[in-house]
Amino acid sequence: MFAATTLALGVAMILMLIRAVLGPTVYDRVLAVNSFGTKTVLLLGVLGFLMGRPAFLDIALLYALINFVGTIAILKFFRYGGLMTAMDDEDPIRQEGR
Repeated sequence: MFAATTLALGVAMILMLIRAVLGPTVYDRVLAVNSFGTKTVLLLGVLGFLMGRPAFLDIALLYALINFVGTIAILKFFRYGGLMTAMDDEDPIRQEGR
């Protein structure tokens, strides 16, 4: 049962890598890489259960956090052209705080 789950996750990860390479837009590629990271977290959890090593769950949670922060950083980079650049004065979110 768990071998089939591992195989299905592997197939899904391969399909997401294909989408990451062939995606028509940058956002499709970022979504595919983020989904690949999510499947990696699931795979780590399943493998940890199969091998009887609960420490894999800690590694999976750490990887999920890194995946989330990395995705936000990449999206900010593509939106604003850099990680440390200031946002435009025309941004309505920043104008509400004034």
